[in-house]
Amino acid sequence: MNIKGEYMEKKSNLNFVIVLLISLIVTGVIGYKILLELNFIDALYMTVITISTVGYAEVGEMNTEAKLFSIILIFVSLGTAGYLFSSIVSSFLEGDLKKAWRRRKMEQDITKLNNHYIICGSGETGYNAIKQFKRSNEPFVVIDKDKNKINELIEDDVFAIHGDATAEEILKKAKIKNAKGLISSLSTDAENVYTVLTARQMNKDLYIVSRAINKHADEKLKKAGANNTISPNEIGGTRMAALMLRPTVISFLDIMTRAGDVILDLEDVVISTNSSIINKTLRQVKIPERTGLIVLAIKKKDSEKLSFNPSSDEVLKEGDTMIVLGREEQVNDLREIANDKGKRHLSI
Repeated sequence: MNIKGEYMEKKSNLNFVIVLLISLIVTGVIGYKILLELNFIDALYMTVITISTVGYAEVGEMNTEAKLFSIILIFVSLGTAGYLFSSIVSSFLEGDLKKAWRRRKMEQDITKLNNHYIICGSGETGYNAIKQFKRSNEPFVVIDKDKNKINELIEDDVFAIHGDATAEEILKKAKIKNAKGLISSLSTDAENVYTVLTARQMNKDLYIVSRAINKHADEKLKKAGANNTISPNEIGGTRMAALMLRPTVISFLDIMTRAGDVILDLEDVVISTNSSIINKTLRQVKIPERTGLIVLAIKKKDSEKLSFNPSSDEVLKEGDTMIVLGREEQVNDLREIANDKGKRHLSI
């Protein structure tokens, strides 16, 4: 039974006991009114002292029928009240213990992270980054100052740390020295600059991407140590203009990359040592035939430029990077062929 099912069962049982307890009180009041000829308040008083077994003096003169009625009421109410109390205590304790156990286990798992990513900030930008990382099954940890957001992430089985991402001790908790990438998506440029600066000092090899809000923030962020910057406002405006000016092209890209439940990946595959395709042409390798992937571009080892729509006579060398489009399993097939042990998931 899942957690939701267990919760619903406990809630149903608790509701049943509460209804039973109310029924006992009603039955007691009616019983004492009839047996001892009491008014409502006195009958309620007799019922409460009987159920709670506090031992106060009876209001009316107890006859045999009233005594037998009291005995039955006491036995039934003891079991009911006991179960109700234990259920309430258990619900509180189990909830707290589960939360404490989950948080403790998560903290232990975070200490074991290696070659993972760190996402600073879980606002709208960070939240969308989190969804992409969850989809790609990459290891990552989120840092945020909002305790409620952190609790929500933990409930969703996401590694999360409550704290300020600009603080060194918080970045240490996120195992920044073992991380391979960091996304800074905090709410202000000042926070992002400080986070990038701190992260770069703590890990020189870290690949950092930061959110840039104001117009010239990207320059400051790159000076602070960011490898790349993203402006959500700029991307949003560009996308809106593209949808207006070239709706057919954008619709085609959306359909191609999100056809039904099939999401294609835009990936870079590095040709590594001992690969069987080194010094062979694209025509000889036959990547589309062997994997079903589309080779969009090639970046040579010692060049920063991309060669788009490469010729079939392009010779593949060790260290070259192929930009390909296809499903994840197809990309994994090419990684085996290229002997590429890395994984840089760029779902689009």
